[in-house]
Amino acid sequence: MKRSTILITLGVVIVFFLALSIAFTGGLVLSPHILGHASADTATPQTGAAIAPATADGDILAQYEDALTQIYETALPSVVKITVTVKEQMPAEQQFSSPFSPFGPFGFAPQQPQERFAHGEGSGFVWDTDGHIVTNNHVVENATDVEVEFADGTTAPATVVSTDPDADLAVIKVDLPADQLKPLPLGDSDELKPGQLAIALGNPFGQEFSMTSGIISAVGRTIKSGTSPFSIPEVIQTDAAINPGNSGGPLLNRKGEVVGINTMILSKSGSSSGIGFAVPINIAKQVVPTLIEGKKVEHAWLGITGATLTPDVAQYMKVPEGTKGVLVINVAHDSPADKAGLRGSDKVLKVAGVEYPLGGDVITAIDGKKIAEMDDLISYLMENTKPGDTVKLTVIRANGKEETVKVKLEARPSVEDLQQMGNK
Repeated sequence: MKRSTILITLGVVIVFFLALSIAFTGGLVLSPHILGHASADTATPQTGAAIAPATADGDILAQYEDALTQIYETALPSVVKITVTVKEQMPAEQQFSSPFSPFGPFGFAPQQPQERFAHGEGSGFVWDTDGHIVTNNHVVENATDVEVEFADGTTAPATVVSTDPDADLAVIKVDLPADQLKPLPLGDSDELKPGQLAIALGNPFGQEFSMTSGIISAVGRTIKSGTSPFSIPEVIQTDAAINPGNSGGPLLNRKGEVVGINTMILSKSGSSSGIGFAVPINIAKQVVPTLIEGKKVEHAWLGITGATLTPDVAQYMKVPEGTKGVLVINVAHDSPADKAGLRGSDKVLKVAGVEYPLGGDVITAIDGKKIAEMDDLISYLMENTKPGDTVKLTVIRANGKEETVKVKLEARPSVEDLQQMGNK
């Protein structure tokens, strides 16, 4: 090898190790600043030693962890696990005659309905020092026995005081000393905004007293309430993991206040997919006091099924351009809407395989408040009216004429009564 070649090679090697040395030294100098440590004492960590997390007042992550821990420890004594027993009738096809029956092992002996018992779990939280606990209606629906367990191991039988299937809320009661009952503070769900912290406490899949956190994903959703044909407005959507067993547990804000009651998830698998829903606490504030009195909650009923007016439908119906409102599709027979003369759709237009109901009244305002979509109408009725109230609906008829229609609201009928009414 030539002398010049050797010198060049040595030069390259020296430059490489010099650059490596500078990079390594620079990394040690800069690493405290990247990790949030400004002290020069941490400039030379021991090889293989773990770097201790920062605990300085300015460490946002540490403060976030401390806040979650404090919320959990403060709220935990108020959260309960609910275990229920439900009596069910065994379907006839699952009943078999005894092989020793005089009718033979495959005989068709007359079978009496047989009972079996199923067990379920949910969550709840302490409402007051009188022993009232709030949960979902679907947690305790048809329960023959209810038991409550607190985080400290205390268990107690509970009785169902009253339920509201339409809001999916229920109140149960335990007989415990007042000093053992710690009610959770209540927040204001009307103040919630997407992006705010959300914390769910409960017993998912039987994993007792679990906490998950996320954010408020959206507000103002409308969802069906369990087996009820009616909808719950202003529902809170969150990505805090909610799973079976979380139902009835509290959804908290960063102050540890209850802003919602976890009620359901949207999932094809039955497990959390990041879309959970909670009944807003402001609805619970209206409903729970009535349930505590053991009374039935009566919600105002208009008696229509409708849909948000879309631009396509508005165009086909030749209503004024830019009109927003609710298209009345069906009117329940003998309902308040029927008595007031509201009219549902009477024809269907099929365009490119899509069916559009046409010809019904379009509701654009209620008591002077503009209605942009169906959710607006449901929310107004839930929050501002009661059975017996008279509301004024601004309506655009099928002929394009605008009218004001007065409707005297009634209490919602039972599911059975509603099915018998049919539509007009």
